[in-house]
Amino acid sequence: MPNRARTKHHPHDDAPDTADAFRRLAALPPGAERDALRDEIVEAWLPMAERLAGRFRNRGESYEDLRQVASLGLVKAVDRYDPELGNAFESYAVPTVTGEIKRHFRDHMWTLHVPRRVQDLRNRVRVACQDLSQTIVGRRPTVAEIARYANMSEDDVRAGLEALESFTALSLDAEMPGSDDGYSLSDALGAPDPALDTVVDREAVKLRLAALPERERAILYMRFFDDMTQSRIAEQMGISQMHVSRLISRCCERLREQVMRDVA
Repeated sequence: MPNRARTKHHPHDDAPDTADAFRRLAALPPGAERDALRDEIVEAWLPMAERLAGRFRNRGESYEDLRQVASLGLVKAVDRYDPELGNAFESYAVPTVTGEIKRHFRDHMWTLHVPRRVQDLRNRVRVACQDLSQTIVGRRPTVAEIARYANMSEDDVRAGLEALESFTALSLDAEMPGSDDGYSLSDALGAPDPALDTVVDREAVKLRLAALPERERAILYMRFFDDMTQSRIAEQMGISQMHVSRLISRCCERLREQVMRDVA
């Protein structure tokens, strides 16, 4: 009977019997003896942690990294386990190690920030697609098929499918699909338009221009908005080019002072 009871609490066939070790660990004060016993317990349960890590293979993370994360979760479980509560260590360690691995995926593997709810939808959709691929040959399952299989709404399935594309980001230097000349994603991105600075400048002087005398205002409009030369302006206004130059310089200086005063 005692052996059957222990088997019931420990689904892993090679689960070590560390109950006495945990009771001794709880009674020991901090020091070298306690640290050595703690290390022995961790080492005894490492095979279980590694098996748990193996369940998360082929999800974009190396098995060696998963083993390290699982080992960290195991250490946390050993440090936090209280044998006085009467529960088998395994019943506490398994969810602790599994939770540590899942947090690793959630916090370190997503290139783009995705809400936790959407991450959960992604995982449900991914599992459903894997299962359905065993029965559906030659095509991907439809949104409706995934929704029925996973008991999800179609909107949630679409959100999960979109999240599948957000798990990793495409480099800006990556070649665009269908491109055979090295055209990359960065080549398709826009850049600030220098003309925007002109728009800002024009808006800044708009009210001040309207307040100028009619002749000065006309000269500035012909020069800076119609792109006329000073000689053509002088000819149209019936004055000398030198006079036009002086008027433009004087008006620009006045406008600059007024705008700077407004900004200050």
